[in-house]
Amino acid sequence: MKKTLFQTVEGRLLLLGTLLSLVLVCFLGAYGFINFDTSKILFIVFLTHIVGSRAGGIGLCILNGFSPFTTIAYNFYVEILIVCFTYSGFVLSTTNYLKVEWIKRFMDKLAAKALEQKEKISSYGWIGIFLFVMAPLPVTGPVVGSIIGYMLRMGIFRTFTATALGTLTANIAWCYGFEFLEQRFHMIQYVFGAIVIIIMIPYLRQIKKFIAEYKKDD
Repeated sequence: MKKTLFQTVEGRLLLLGTLLSLVLVCFLGAYGFINFDTSKILFIVFLTHIVGSRAGGIGLCILNGFSPFTTIAYNFYVEILIVCFTYSGFVLSTTNYLKVEWIKRFMDKLAAKALEQKEKISSYGWIGIFLFVMAPLPVTGPVVGSIIGYMLRMGIFRTFTATALGTLTANIAWCYGFEFLEQRFHMIQYVFGAIVIIIMIPYLRQIKKFIAEYKKDD
């Protein structure tokens, strides 16, 4: 007999992602009454990760005076939260637990990106996922890395340990790299601002196109 949604590991992972999201919303909302500007920055960092810019999120924290520990911890939390949704959404849509059309279209795009990298990583297993997630390249990151792990049938524990450790290592490297540059070169603020704009513009167009297609289908 087929398991119900929340009897599956991925369904429980979806619940975990929902719980992490509620904690984040409550924290940002409550902290907004104490320090609205800081809460706003943290929310913008979250949006930056949504469009796939790990460096952008960490750089925003560093440039706004967050400590290395806070920067690493918050960005790691956000990335794990996003992976909980994308990994569970991918698996559940693949196994027909989720039949929402826009989710399936989004997951198909992620699957295409994962398939492009799968063969390069398959022979390296766990360490391959770890290095892929850690690497500072446009197509890398925990979202695609976790989906590749599923495609390679690595198991959720191995997939998530490789993804989490790769994410943590990358966050530490980006954090101290940005802090080093920010302390020594005042112009890094303007350089970083230009990088964020360059990264955001293509994604904003894709988001606009995606929303238009979704409305058209409806």
